[in-house]
Amino acid sequence: MTLMQYFMSDISPFFIPENTVCLEDVIKKSRFLTYLAHTPGREAALAYIRQIKAEHPAARHHCSAFIAGNPGDGQQWGFSDDGEPSGTAGKPMLAQLQGSGLGEVCAVVVRYSGGIKLGTGGLVKAYGGGVADALRQLQSREKIPQYTFSLQCEYGTLKTVEYLLAQYSGVIEERLYTEIIILRCSLDARCYNAFCQQLLQASDGQLQPQK
Repeated sequence: MTLMQYFMSDISPFFIPENTVCLEDVIKKSRFLTYLAHTPGREAALAYIRQIKAEHPAARHHCSAFIAGNPGDGQQWGFSDDGEPSGTAGKPMLAQLQGSGLGEVCAVVVRYSGGIKLGTGGLVKAYGGGVADALRQLQSREKIPQYTFSLQCEYGTLKTVEYLLAQYSGVIEERLYTEIIILRCSLDARCYNAFCQQLLQASDGQLQPQK
């Protein structure tokens, strides 16, 4: 991803889960277990789905939906009906997650079938309703997307870098002292462009962050 592509993406703060929720419901003898968890990234979401499947190997279905990153980024969405009729499980679950406005969240609904068919409408209500009920019990917190970059500076300009970072509530995460100083920094992604402009002006164009 180029810097331009990065800053064209949505870098607004969003809410993420702060706890894990598990709810159980029995509908026409079928047992439904709904799980919600914080999963920062697609791999974390897929790993969580595998974890729940491993915990319930005898269940007939393990349907899932996730929004693995910023809720505005459709490339981070995913869902699975896991053997249920198409559109009756994963999509209704994803619709509930989308409606919540949360990001970095994964829902898994485990079904132990009771032998009574629920029909298309019944399945949509069971899977979507389970996620809706679980969302009402979920606590959340705001996440401010951070941008991480490296910066090389002379010893004499370190105080300038530290001062400007502080103005934007940025932090220096790592320092390597050699003939020059190599820094790894992070700050609110919304402030990155303004910080770079200030840094260039303060250093007469000598200091330029690198992704």
